[in-house]
Amino acid sequence: MKIPFLTREQVEEIVKTCPTPFHIYDEKAIRENARKLRKAFAWNPGFKEFFAVKATPNPYLLQILREEGCGTDCSSMSELCMADAVGFSEGEIMFSSNETPFGEFTKAKELGAFINLDDITHIPFLEKECGVPKTVCMRYNPGGIYELENGIMDCPGDAKYGCTKEQMVEGYRKLQELGVEHFGIHSFLVSNTTAEEYYPTLARTLFTLAVELKNATGAHIAFINLSGGIGIPYRPEDKPVDILKVGEEVRKVFEEVLVPAGMGDVAIFTELGRFMMGPYGHLVVRAIHEKHIYKEYIGVDACAVNLMRPAMYGAYHHITVLGKEDAPCDHVYDVVGSLCENNDKFAIDRKLPKIDIGDYLVIHDTGAHGYAMGYNYNGKLKSAELLLKEDGSVQMIRRAETIKDYFATLDICPQMHKYL
Repeated sequence: MKIPFLTREQVEEIVKTCPTPFHIYDEKAIRENARKLRKAFAWNPGFKEFFAVKATPNPYLLQILREEGCGTDCSSMSELCMADAVGFSEGEIMFSSNETPFGEFTKAKELGAFINLDDITHIPFLEKECGVPKTVCMRYNPGGIYELENGIMDCPGDAKYGCTKEQMVEGYRKLQELGVEHFGIHSFLVSNTTAEEYYPTLARTLFTLAVELKNATGAHIAFINLSGGIGIPYRPEDKPVDILKVGEEVRKVFEEVLVPAGMGDVAIFTELGRFMMGPYGHLVVRAIHEKHIYKEYIGVDACAVNLMRPAMYGAYHHITVLGKEDAPCDHVYDVVGSLCENNDKFAIDRKLPKIDIGDYLVIHDTGAHGYAMGYNYNGKLKSAELLLKEDGSVQMIRRAETIKDYFATLDICPQMHKYL
């Protein structure tokens, strides 16, 4: 059973000033989780979490993570600008883009970000655009199929990201010729796994590669970025990842592989998004319609604009009907939105308590890749974002979009001026 961090009474108070739908985040839980991650890797003096901004790009939330010692992982100009505005500075930003447009490397270098090159051909691109900094990271793709003891995890050979091992060696040598003094290694091979052996297995892959690169090139490897991929328990029966256990297992591999090679000074970085924020966000919606045809439908005042994952991936998000937490789940519904697309469904054939018009529903685990993936199809407007603060108060951290916002880029069109 998943327990919301909001009650019906709290929502009824919130909607007096901010109507549904809205995303809301739990500050206390976010801070506690960040501290737990830091504790898990406290054995590594250089450890740092670079939060994946793409998961939840909101400056108020970034500020919370900054206060907890995190950095940011950025993948675009906009994300770099947001990190800069919040106050992240040299050594606190990882720039991991791919097929990078002109100008973004320049901005990253200006901010003192660690630049993570996705491909060996990006080396001359970087040199020509803004010059090569003294520290550069390269992204590794081992190819083939990536397996753990319990089976196949993913197929990196089919992914567009990263360099081969041979290209890593060649790239390091080219970068050394251009004056690079310190190197990083990065790899992202699996998304949203709750297998606790993933990080230790990946660590062994990257630590072994680091030793090989050092032996082949003499390069000083300053950090190894295990990136993201650690998932969350979307379903009530799923087991959450024990991050303390994961950190301890990575430590064992570190001492087995890197320390004997004289590389005990290597810093470990992570680049988590979903794990850092996912469980600590809700999308709160209101039941506004019901339909009885071949199936039973509950229509809510949100749609895939507010949460795309169920429509895009068929992803499961648990739903709680506020005020009916203890009621029997003896009704079967499709919970749907208002888009002109049949996949605009938050739940299909979901067993829930009887839902009445006006009921508030909490859609769980929307703290990452929830608001961030929204769009404006059908002219739908994105919702507000709120923060449940540690003292119990609620703060708006992003207002809802308006019609004026939607038409803002049509200010060149005289016919639209009545709405601007």
